[in-house]
Amino acid sequence: MSKFMEWVDARFPATKMWEDHLSKYYAPKNFNFLYFFGSLALLVLVNQIVTGVWLTMSFTPSAEEAFASVEYIMRDVEYGWILRYLHSTGASAFFIVVYLHMFRGLLYGSYQKPRELVWLFGMLIYLALMAEAFMGYLLPWGQMSYWGAQVIISLFGAIPVIGDDLTQWIRGDYLISGITLNRFFALHVIALPIVILGLVVLHILALHEVGSNNPDGVDIKRKKDENGIPLDGIPFHPYYTVKDIVGVVVFLFVFCAVVFFFPEMGGYFLEKPNFEQANAFKTPEHIAPVWYFTPFYAILRAVPDKLFGVIAMGAAIAVLFVLPWLDRSPVRSMRYKGWLSKIWLLVFCIAFVILGVLGVLAPTPGRTLLSQVCTFLYFAYFILMPFYTRLEKTKPVPERVTG
Repeated sequence: MSKFMEWVDARFPATKMWEDHLSKYYAPKNFNFLYFFGSLALLVLVNQIVTGVWLTMSFTPSAEEAFASVEYIMRDVEYGWILRYLHSTGASAFFIVVYLHMFRGLLYGSYQKPRELVWLFGMLIYLALMAEAFMGYLLPWGQMSYWGAQVIISLFGAIPVIGDDLTQWIRGDYLISGITLNRFFALHVIALPIVILGLVVLHILALHEVGSNNPDGVDIKRKKDENGIPLDGIPFHPYYTVKDIVGVVVFLFVFCAVVFFFPEMGGYFLEKPNFEQANAFKTPEHIAPVWYFTPFYAILRAVPDKLFGVIAMGAAIAVLFVLPWLDRSPVRSMRYKGWLSKIWLLVFCIAFVILGVLGVLAPTPGRTLLSQVCTFLYFAYFILMPFYTRLEKTKPVPERVTG
């Protein structure tokens, strides 16, 4: 085996890659359970790719046969039902672990210098993931798939001058049709997965170049022993690879419970109108996107003007990209930031959750007013960040991690 590896290493840096990214990559020894979600996101990505490949073998991307092919997968393909549920539940699980992964970044300042690129690559993954989910949402060709896509694509029509032409270009037709379905299928199964995989590689490479952050926000590279090994670091393998197995097992218990017992999750993971074939002449009573898009959909609806609503929705995502340059705090972790940062992070999270709930519900004057308040608080968190992070009093950061 050693001779074989010598032969491989002479032609490909297999051992070097193993050491650089696993056995000799030193991570802080004080990781907590919030650090499970990065590896869980990778696990769900693998699940989506594997189940997606198998689903494409029986799926027909045409307006006439798409809905029937999904029913065929569910009823006639051997184990087709579990493949479909693993994929549909996996989509929601992906956003759950990604949102928690992003929350951990906000909590411990993992976007601050020198990890700006790590954050930017992560946000590009999030953006590509949203596009991937939107493209895949149309493929079952159910009522909510059709009308949800119709609403979202029509938003581009609000853009002055080029709006109508851009909308038609995205659809590939004058209305949502088989052409739209076919191009979304191509993007969903080929183009976007390649983009996501490439961005994941860049995200990990950037992370391993600067080193992982930790709950204390302390740079472990500052304190090293005589061999150049961080005093507060331990090899990622075997310590964290084994520890991550615990998180994977717990996650799979919950994930499988959802897949086997309530895969529709009361209509949030798989909407009831989507079990009815798309009909351009029958509009559902209430059109709403899947739950993981609803915070931004609520922001869109909170603004009365269509164009400014689209701008607000886009800005709600775009502002996340400039977060590393908005935080002026001298410390990274929320453990040592002042009470203003803690209150604003709590307000931001509550506003985001409320917007998510409101985006699912049909609009009323009261709900619209609440959406406007939460939209204001959402943007205030970022706009005011340069001021409250600079002015607040912070606690002294320890020289080494505290455990």
